Amino acid sequence: MRLPRDVSGRELAGALRRYGYEVVRETGSHMRLTTEQGGVHHITIPDHANLRVGTLAGILADVAAHFQLERDAVAAALFER
Repeated sequence: MRLPRDVSGRELAGALRRYGYEVVRETGSHMRLTTEQGGVHHITIPDHANLRVGTLAGILADVAAHFQLERDAVAAALFER
């Protein structure tokens, strides 16, 4: 799946609620999200207007690895309309 080029950090944080992630801390221009589904897992997301594709891909890969899913499956669940 091709990743979207216009996703902000806030939009991604909101979309990740589907997987139980909640913002637990904001420092500077970054947000720290935590989920307890499938064990405790933390990720950090830049609070930028548009995330770079590589940054988005890395975050999705990290989430996918935690839930033992394919990155494309996570991307499809979050971004397909």
